[in-house]
Amino acid sequence: MIRLALLRHGHTAWNRAGRIQGRSDIPLDDQAREELRRYALSPDWQQADLWSSPLVRAAETAELVAGRPPRTAPELIEMNWGVWEGLHGLDLKAAPASGFRDIEDWGWHYRPPGGESPAEVWTRIKPWLRGLKQDTVAVCHIGIMRMILACAHGWDFDGPAPFRIKRNRLFVVEISGSTLMPWPEPVRLIRKDAP
Repeated sequence: MIRLALLRHGHTAWNRAGRIQGRSDIPLDDQAREELRRYALSPDWQQADLWSSPLVRAAETAELVAGRPPRTAPELIEMNWGVWEGLHGLDLKAAPASGFRDIEDWGWHYRPPGGESPAEVWTRIKPWLRGLKQDTVAVCHIGIMRMILACAHGWDFDGPAPFRIKRNRLFVVEISGSTLMPWPEPVRLIRKDAP
């Protein structure tokens, strides 16, 4: 059995503005860097393999919290949002003709124009998951985390998600063969300045 801990990258200017980032290589903002410098992995995760998406916001988050550079995997790059990248999700939601849907209404085959469906993202992640050899921390994106956690929880993007992805928390999935078992609660990063 291998434990995989998923961590979402820190905030960027686009996150704070509600813009869809997708594969756009937007860096962390200064506030996120300052916040992340205060956090670290707990001792039981410090010897785990460290991976990240090749996008700078994920790789920098990994190095800040782990104190070492990650290996990068293209499989961990964010979902491709196609022509919607850079746009504001609320604007798309307000325009019925856009075709934008809330995640609870996606299903596995919903695809932004020119982008990827959840099923396509899952297809590219699976070989990377199968190749893991030991406990691993992967710093990535909310889209990648959603796909892995959806499979672990048996959620099909229909109705409310059985998890809520927050920052500065490890979402742990135990991998045994092709079975994914989620931990019931995320694990908080430790504060370096905690007593």
